[in-house]
Amino acid sequence: MSEKKPSLIEGFKAFLMRGNVIDLAVAVVIGAAFTNIVNAVVKGVINPLVGAFGTKNLDSYSSCLKDPCEIVDGEMQGIQIMWGSVLGATLQFLITAAVVYFLMVLPMAKYLARREAQRKEKEGVQETLEVTELEVLKEIRDALVAQRGTGDQAGPSTSADRG
Repeated sequence: MSEKKPSLIEGFKAFLMRGNVIDLAVAVVIGAAFTNIVNAVVKGVINPLVGAFGTKNLDSYSSCLKDPCEIVDGEMQGIQIMWGSVLGATLQFLITAAVVYFLMVLPMAKYLARREAQRKEKEGVQETLEVTELEVLKEIRDALVAQRGTGDQAGPSTSADRG
């Protein structure tokens, strides 16, 4: 008999119910909320700090590649390079990466390392117990051999000796 193939809907439902898809969806939602926080930090803290040395709006920093860089009749004349926008986006990226690393990645790595050390410690204790049990069994064997040896100096008997 042939097995029934899952329908397209059942396959899609199984795909959605896998843990990694749910985790990914949660990560995207949290990432979107986190982006708002980073944008607020950049606009509320970083831009004013940069503004202490120039203008508060990083987007206004630019250079003119081809003169004249001025607006005539609502159109930009010349070629303007908006390096301030790139600087702002780079700062936002670096802040996001630093916060993610120091508040999420680093603590998780330390936690996982601690759990691994505890797991290895437990394995070490179990190995020690196993070695101790093995040593006890060897001692019992040696004691039994010694008891047999005191009554019969020839050593342990074999079936050929008995018969």
